[in-house]
Amino acid sequence: MTSRKTLALAVALLVPVTAASAETPADPAAILSLQGENASVSANKPTDRFYTNGLQLNWTSPTGQVPGFLAELGNTLWGPGQQRIGFGLSQQMYTPDNTVAFPADPHDRPYAGYLSGNITLMSDTDTTRSVLILSLGLIGPDSGAESLQNSFHDLIGQGHDHGWASQIPDTAAIEILHERTWRVSMGSVGALETDFLPSLSIGLGDVRDYVQVGGSVRIGQGLNADFGVPRIRPGLSGGDVYVPTQPVTWYVFAGADGQAVGYDLLLQSHPFRSGPHVNTTWDVAEAQAGAALIAYGLRLTVAYVVQSPEFQGQRGGWHQFGSASLGVRF
Repeated sequence: MTSRKTLALAVALLVPVTAASAETPADPAAILSLQGENASVSANKPTDRFYTNGLQLNWTSPTGQVPGFLAELGNTLWGPGQQRIGFGLSQQMYTPDNTVAFPADPHDRPYAGYLSGNITLMSDTDTTRSVLILSLGLIGPDSGAESLQNSFHDLIGQGHDHGWASQIPDTAAIEILHERTWRVSMGSVGALETDFLPSLSIGLGDVRDYVQVGGSVRIGQGLNADFGVPRIRPGLSGGDVYVPTQPVTWYVFAGADGQAVGYDLLLQSHPFRSGPHVNTTWDVAEAQAGAALIAYGLRLTVAYVVQSPEFQGQRGGWHQFGSASLGVRF
């Protein structure tokens, strides 16, 4: 799929939609969340490769504490809802399959680090969560990915990857993400609730241009506390916000998504610079499963993710990694 086709899909899907469901109650709590993803949690061998590691720290405001111009934007895009604003910092690390080769294999995934600051506008109703994220950052040596990986490998007594000298050079990065998740009750099985969370995401910028469609099925208790487990995007993510509605909430889930990718700077060359690159695969699929527990104002989530090849010639079958998050309300 070309970037032009991806943009056309995004424009068609970003037409403002008025939320038809009721507004949720106000929530006076802010939320601090820490997210970690790592390819060492994998049944594949070798493990640390491709999307190797992701870290994300987010703060999300109580409802109603949104600057006026952003609140107006949210009302225009989504209609009435309980709005929040969030600020975050994330780092993602990518390495090839062969981390011993020096210089790096030009036909393998390029080494890359991606550091970004994120501003999030969110609006919730009883049955929908709408999200708009602006990410500004840097891809390249100044992202600190090489230093972080080498320091951690020193700590655990593991050798360094050898090809970081040929990583993607410093490049300014900008992404805009628009996402909506619906929460559809599927009734109960005894004392257990079930629901379905269909989701639509559109990402544009010089980092990734893509459209993602997916959904998750959950079973547990207190499912209206959130919209699924968080993930470092792209991928199915319910976001960092959760509002407990009973003393203990828990659920297990399974989900899948498909991405139509028009452009990916972390794999392809950039129009304004040269550098290592491979040919992308325009259709990428993911499946994930895991669990969440909410109690005493805390939320702990875990997920195991498998992902189809992202570039032509990718070896080792579907990539696998683990994801975990901890949220604190205060």
